[in-house]
Amino acid sequence: MKARVTVMLKTGVLDVQGEAVRHALSSLGFAGVSGVRQGKVIELDLAETDAGKARASVTAMCDKLLANVVIESYQIEIL
Repeated sequence: MKARVTVMLKTGVLDVQGEAVRHALSSLGFAGVSGVRQGKVIELDLAETDAGKARASVTAMCDKLLANVVIESYQIEIL
């Protein structure tokens, strides 16, 4: 079974990398971009075959390692 985790900074947390990308896009002539939020996608290959157990396991992984839950939120997809 596969899982995909998308991690993003929470709303209200300054996204320095996103702002740098927005500025670079503007410098390259893409003037219509007013905001950029940058995150990360993590894909996991899991031995678990039960979707519910897989989700619970990935949630624990996110809470302990994959996301800084103080400033980041995450979304899990079981594929």
